[in-house]
Amino acid sequence: MRRITVSGILWRLLGCFLSPTAMAMDYEILSVYPHDVHAYTQGLVFDGGYLYESTGRKGHSSLRKVELETGEVLQRYDLPDSYFGEGITIFGERIIQLTWRSNRGFVYNLDDFRPLGTFSYPTEGWGLAHDGERLIMSDGTANLYFLDPDTFKVLATLAVKNGLRTVENINELEYVDGLIYANIYQTQRIAVINPKGFWKDMRTNPDPARNRTTL
Repeated sequence: MRRITVSGILWRLLGCFLSPTAMAMDYEILSVYPHDVHAYTQGLVFDGGYLYESTGRKGHSSLRKVELETGEVLQRYDLPDSYFGEGITIFGERIIQLTWRSNRGFVYNLDDFRPLGTFSYPTEGWGLAHDGERLIMSDGTANLYFLDPDTFKVLATLAVKNGLRTVENINELEYVDGLIYANIYQTQRIAVINPKGFWKDMRTNPDPARNRTTL
């Protein structure tokens, strides 16, 4: 018969309500690359040796394919002037792009940026990534939304916390080895989020000179 002590039960119950406070972690800059100073970057994906970039600002928003080493824009699709481009992700042979306050996302063919369709969502659109099965979307709050990549229906929502405090302004997202990396907007921090729980680690954002001409 398996025995569970009272202290063990209390520890498990407390674990349901208390989350460990995130620890600070260091970083190392490995490379620096040139970048268009006029591009207001909102989303980045590195795929097949190229950067895919979403830029913002109404009248200047675009989707781009960029040569990493030189910063040369190899391919570009300009959004209508009424849209403010936001996060992107590549899912299969599609590029999926959010917009900020228009409640509309765009879907493109990966090879030629040919528009394939649109979808809607009730919140603002900020960052976008995927875990291989679901899209992961942020809206500038403490919430992450997990979406079906075909219907774009919200499947689950996760409130990100540091200890017992919610973390607002979650922005650009990346998914690596089971963890979600998120820029915290208007700070020099990156959060490392466990999508199965409510804890995260905070990292200083590698931006020593805040020089927007390089990545």
